[in-house]
Amino acid sequence: MLAQGLVLLLAAAALIATLLPLLRQTVWWIRIFDFPRLQIVAALVLVLVAGGLLGWHQPNGGAYWLPALLASVALATGYQAFRILPYTPLAGKHVGDSTRTDGQGHLSLVMMNVLQYNKQSDRALQVLQAADADVIMAVETDEWWHQQLKPMEKTHPYTCHEPLDNTYGLLFFSRLPLDGCEIKYLMDDDVPSVHTKVQLPDGRTWVRVYGLHPKPPAPAESETSTRRDAELLLVGRELEKRDEPTIVFGDMNDVAWSHTSELFRRISGLLDPRVGRGLLPTFHAEYRLLRWPLDHVFVSPHFKVDEMARLPYVGSDHFPIYIKLSFEPQDKAEQEENLEESDAADEQEAVEKIQEGHQEEREEEAQEAAQGKQ
Repeated sequence: MLAQGLVLLLAAAALIATLLPLLRQTVWWIRIFDFPRLQIVAALVLVLVAGGLLGWHQPNGGAYWLPALLASVALATGYQAFRILPYTPLAGKHVGDSTRTDGQGHLSLVMMNVLQYNKQSDRALQVLQAADADVIMAVETDEWWHQQLKPMEKTHPYTCHEPLDNTYGLLFFSRLPLDGCEIKYLMDDDVPSVHTKVQLPDGRTWVRVYGLHPKPPAPAESETSTRRDAELLLVGRELEKRDEPTIVFGDMNDVAWSHTSELFRRISGLLDPRVGRGLLPTFHAEYRLLRWPLDHVFVSPHFKVDEMARLPYVGSDHFPIYIKLSFEPQDKAEQEENLEESDAADEQEAVEKIQEGHQEEREEEAQEAAQGKQ
């Protein structure tokens, strides 16, 4: 029967897509299944409905394995839903809602991946000006984009730019003073990141800010997720040693519910404002049914959220994301109860992943040097 064959094929594909990420392998064609959990859930639910209509819940004609298959699909559905649930309004918020009203302790940020080859700069500039955030990071920005977004420097005079033509350039604008802003290359020698301190409007409080955009696991970018993971964990381990107001944001090329994102939160001691608020999927902007959250903001327990939103389409494959935070250190202890604690196994895994990232980087550099001699 054709219908049964198609449903069996869909069931097999959805179960494989659920199981593969559990292998913890870094090769891109496995890690890519971390991303579409919503789509996998939809496929699993479709199989459950179709299987019920086809009578799979009852042995039929000796096919005693069909009830077991249907039960496996139900278990996979529950597992996927469990991984997604924290990023819906059904879960409790890990970062509370702001109660501060004086405006002196607020800090707003925009993360925008412009898509380097997108030429709708007028649209991007209008969205940035309308958002009127204190801090803006635009990635995939080359020198052309630098010139197009230069009007932002009139209102955001503190800058830290590294425009590149390899889709990993970045522009960093701030209305508020910066201290010690540096461009660093943590893992790849062509992938920059921003490391700085931003002064809050109160004129006293400094916030440590990291802006990241690691390479994704994809055939055209990186065969594995090793260096992406290592870059995140390098920052996470640096933050282990600090106890200060901190924000890490950027296009992480990873989803919030991945093992690496969860490990990063445990190691860094940061919280995800999306938890309890909603997915706010930022990629792919042009395909409504194929979207997941790739652009993130992680914050220390010093902060609460005044507003968080996905901004309008700017011609890119990403939607920008906006967040307005409130510095409320008096509630830090209360929010620390929502932190995910790391253990010895997490620490060991982080060390190993960073070592593997450096090793992969050295091997790639050696290959490039050998090819250059030929």
